Amino acid sequence: MPFEHALIGASLRRVEDERFLTGAGRFIGDVVVQGELAACVVRSSHAHGIIRRIDLSAARAAPGVVGAFVAADLVGLGPIPCQAAVSTVEPMRMPDRFALASDRVRYVGEPVILIVADTAVAARDAAELAVVDIEALDAVTDATAALAPGAPQLWPSIEGNLAYVFDKGDRTAVTDAFAEAAHAISIDVVNNRIIVASLEHRGAVGEFDPATGIYRLRFSGAQVHGVRDALADTVFGVPHQQMIVSAPDVGGGFGVKNAVYPEYILVLWAAARLGRPVRWMSDHTEDFISTAHGRDNLTRARLALAADGTFLALDVETVANLGAAMSSGGPGSSTTAPGNVMGSGYRFGAVFMHVRGAYTNTVPTDAYRGAGKPEANYLLERLIDTAAAALRRDPVGLRRQNLIAAFPHRTPMSTTIDGGRFAANIDPAIAAADVAGFAVRRTASRANGRLRGIGITCFLETARGAPDEGAEIRFEPDGKIALILGSQSNGQGHETSFPQLAASVFGMAPSAFSYIQADTELVRAGHGHGGARSLHLGGAALMRAADMVIEKGRVVAARLLQTKPSELDFADGCYSAPMGRVTLHDAAAAAEPDETLDTYVWNKLDFITFPNGVHIAEVEIDPETGAVDLQRYVGVDDFGTVLNPMLTIGQVQGGVAQGIGQALLERTVYDANGQLLSGSFMDYGVPRASDLPDLDIHLDGVPTSANPLGSKGAGQAGAIASPPCVIAAVLDALSAVGVSHIDMPATPERVWAAIQAAPIIKRRAQAP
Repeated sequence: MPFEHALIGASLRRVEDERFLTGAGRFIGDVVVQGELAACVVRSSHAHGIIRRIDLSAARAAPGVVGAFVAADLVGLGPIPCQAAVSTVEPMRMPDRFALASDRVRYVGEPVILIVADTAVAARDAAELAVVDIEALDAVTDATAALAPGAPQLWPSIEGNLAYVFDKGDRTAVTDAFAEAAHAISIDVVNNRIIVASLEHRGAVGEFDPATGIYRLRFSGAQVHGVRDALADTVFGVPHQQMIVSAPDVGGGFGVKNAVYPEYILVLWAAARLGRPVRWMSDHTEDFISTAHGRDNLTRARLALAADGTFLALDVETVANLGAAMSSGGPGSSTTAPGNVMGSGYRFGAVFMHVRGAYTNTVPTDAYRGAGKPEANYLLERLIDTAAAALRRDPVGLRRQNLIAAFPHRTPMSTTIDGGRFAANIDPAIAAADVAGFAVRRTASRANGRLRGIGITCFLETARGAPDEGAEIRFEPDGKIALILGSQSNGQGHETSFPQLAASVFGMAPSAFSYIQADTELVRAGHGHGGARSLHLGGAALMRAADMVIEKGRVVAARLLQTKPSELDFADGCYSAPMGRVTLHDAAAAAEPDETLDTYVWNKLDFITFPNGVHIAEVEIDPETGAVDLQRYVGVDDFGTVLNPMLTIGQVQGGVAQGIGQALLERTVYDANGQLLSGSFMDYGVPRASDLPDLDIHLDGVPTSANPLGSKGAGQAGAIASPPCVIAAVLDALSAVGVSHIDMPATPERVWAAIQAAPIIKRRAQAP
């Protein structure tokens, strides 16, 4: 049975918001270390080229400069590791990628020189004086082009720019199903490259203590233990205890801040070399060309159907753009992550996916909100709508017919789904979106010369991220109970949610607890955030630790009350028996050293949860300009047991906004020479408040058996559901003029061009 308590399901306000709203947040820009120097990275202005000469004489002589360094100075440092373990057809072809380029550059923005000075202004001024002579080579930015014969080769040891081939599923079964199918539908889709544009740019401060040999990295990021391990094991070659990594408040992570970046290595190395702390902070422009991008793949998908519309098989071929090198989590987003969810919440007899990863002269890509799950859901939902149009079927009815209805369900990709409201949430979503009134609204739009459309799509996520998690509960001298979690918040509200969960278990007020995270010196182990894992895995670890605390405290309380532990009741933070009561704090204070209530657990938990839902978008399009006005957005989601509905809805709304940005606005553009044309917010659109309607999210779910709380991950759902939903609405509107396909982002220019090229418009233009 799922855990129940009065605080479970309570919309408690975020306690951290007071700190943020009053300017008391402490981000990496607020972390000041005495005596620190400032670093500036000189980056390649060429997408591909041979470094012929570097002259640092003028830069080194500039006022305030303490040091200027190139790759040859970084003696003894190892390469930046790829931490995503992926089982490919053949071993992945991964070139060694170092903190500074040595002989060749492979993307605009690749670090070439490190300048360190007394101030950031002095470092930037000196960087302008550095001379880097690069012989330009031909570049390739498109993944398919990179794999074609005769394409420019990025790495001499990697023939054809092919990083890996990944297969999953049963190819033979899929081939047989298509041979017997009454209908075969295919579609080519683009999942456009995204510049993540977190509210806070990346930054880092590196320190080194020569007396102890300890490095300390503070950075705007996540996965502090993973970053620690990679830096210690692979780059610096030191024991873990000599590498301390921590993060203060973080202004948005979304996956890409989990990676190990060259700048983190550089500030640590420079701190050791120069004997002073070193700070590096990026600005908007630098962030665009130095932080990993997201998505970027091309997919051909085929759907086999029986005569009655039953789904038989799904065949998927993808080319994934990895950028110039393998980032920390780069390959997982196109392989294992979508592989687990391929087929979404629908019944299939067979599924097969074939993925090729390509190196290109672009910024490396990494996990971005959902990391493969948005891509898998997008291609399938687009494919289902295409099938419905081709077969003249109601798209909602076709979905109802094929959604999983009996649980547990074993998918062709060897994933077992324990339960969910897959089809059950369709009707509540339709009611909330007033689909019944859509025809009247469409007629009104036509009268005003507008096109109106509605899109209804389903989504499924496989939420877990890294398995297992740690939690520690410690009784502090100030009377607080510290909750020390291996999970990490990047804005999700953990300072509220984890004390709320602990308060539910102990029967105490949330204010009795403090929350500690993101510091390898304070937190023994953990996998941070990613994969919508925090409550599922971190919460399960915390509940296990809390149960252990209660049982250890029961022994102490029984001694104090002169009774047997089995005769004590525990409620509201107290142990009670007929002869009296002992509080949990009293038991902690009375415990002998060998019976301390302080508790640490590393909870082994490998189960996946399956958030799912139904989302509906409604748009109106001006055919004269191509402008898309998103007028309605509704979602009904199953996240199992919801700890804090307000936080959950906020998480979903944030993801929906990001997905809407990808669907309608965000487009990363490189020219033929590999120059990033969308390199600032003047040229790269992100959604503003005026671009969004009220995001009406409803929660209606069934608990999962994967964890004691019964919760399913919610952090990525919105970004998974919204892109296909919005594009479905756009295409429904454009169907009135004969447009049946458009790729993301559906910008006004693209929509207008599609309308002009539509058969109906052409016939009108040719009419006498």
